[in-house]
Amino acid sequence: MQRKIINIDESLCNGCGLCIPSCQEQALQLVETPDGKKARLVKEIYCDGLGACLGTCPTGALTIEEREAEAFDEQATEAYVQTGGAQSATATTQQQEQPMPPGGCPSARMFQWDTSESEANAPSVPTTARQSELRQWPVQLHLVNLQAAYFRHAELIIAADCVPFAYGDFHQEFLKGEGKAIVVGCPKLDDTQAYLQKLVQIIAIGQPRSITIVNMEVPCCFGLVHLVEQAMEIAGQDVPVKTTTISIKGDKLT
Repeated sequence: MQRKIINIDESLCNGCGLCIPSCQEQALQLVETPDGKKARLVKEIYCDGLGACLGTCPTGALTIEEREAEAFDEQATEAYVQTGGAQSATATTQQQEQPMPPGGCPSARMFQWDTSESEANAPSVPTTARQSELRQWPVQLHLVNLQAAYFRHAELIIAADCVPFAYGDFHQEFLKGEGKAIVVGCPKLDDTQAYLQKLVQIIAIGQPRSITIVNMEVPCCFGLVHLVEQAMEIAGQDVPVKTTTISIKGDKLT
């Protein structure tokens, strides 16, 4: 079938192995070659084509291409991960030696936790509803008008869909203030190529003063960072970028 899948340019790969722990499907491994260690795809069926590994490569050896490839097999991948995957063959850093969580991508795993203790320790706040800091509509990246006035020289916030649900102070910390514009999207479920085209135009036309990326800690969410980097390069704009990562429990990690 024709689909998106990882492509590794071995001429650029330096064998550092940083891409391996970022792939929750463990679809990558290091192999010895005449030119030294190189990252290779274990099997096509283990690669979901979402590109969570792209942002970790220091040399730009990893890209996503669309070509004829075997379909991603989620069940086979989960079984492979649970048996240890390629850990023994590719463990070159302490992070790689740690066992990966079973169940495939953590963005789809079930979690539940008790917030009663944090609620008890939280300072009391007025019961009146907080005012929304949103100053535009729509916010979904695939719906926004590329030439909207609010994008012009804005402080552009690019947030993953799940962030406002996970981070309680999202409005106060990221939306409050004049001159801010926001777009939201999901790099795992949405059409990233369409997103890339829109971001290129928003950056080229709007010429934002700054970009703040707010993503979740799950690996597939870091695709937003890669999209913004690509968009700036294509648009020929060098915009100051800050990335903030939110944990699934609502903590700000960076």
